[in-house]
Amino acid sequence: MSAWFAGRLPGDWFTEPPAIVPDREEITVLGTLAPLTVADGLPAPERAAAIEGYVERFREETRERRIAIAREAEHRFRRKVSWGVVVDGRKVMFTTLSVPVMTRLRQPERQVLDTLVAAGVARSRSDALAWCVRLVGKHTDSWLADLRDALRQVDRIRAEGPGGLD
Repeated sequence: MSAWFAGRLPGDWFTEPPAIVPDREEITVLGTLAPLTVADGLPAPERAAAIEGYVERFREETRERRIAIAREAEHRFRRKVSWGVVVDGRKVMFTTLSVPVMTRLRQPERQVLDTLVAAGVARSRSDALAWCVRLVGKHTDSWLADLRDALRQVDRIRAEGPGGLD
């Protein structure tokens, strides 16, 4: 999948090969833009505004080609494509997919969600659950990365076995 995107994306869009992050429903393409040297030395609010304008310019100038590439990828990989960029160490997503996730929670877990809603941390139980997932992900990044690496190893070994899965 990464190789297909590497061959399909214009070489002048990003400063390095973009990160291609797939899951069951979505493929995220996250590329790093060249530094905005015009913003060097500006006060923080003006620098942020300059970077925001830079990202919006990239988004508008590449929109038609990104849509065409996304359509091809969606047909080929049978998943939606989301786009984002990294500039000045900040990640900006243009499009993302929100997928409903069904879960069964017991009362203690529902009470946690309801507390977050009552405190104004989240607007709904759904938002509260998403907030919890982000918090866990933030505080367990290295453990999750190790787990993902182990899963990739399992996939590789499984593919090398007899009658490897595609």
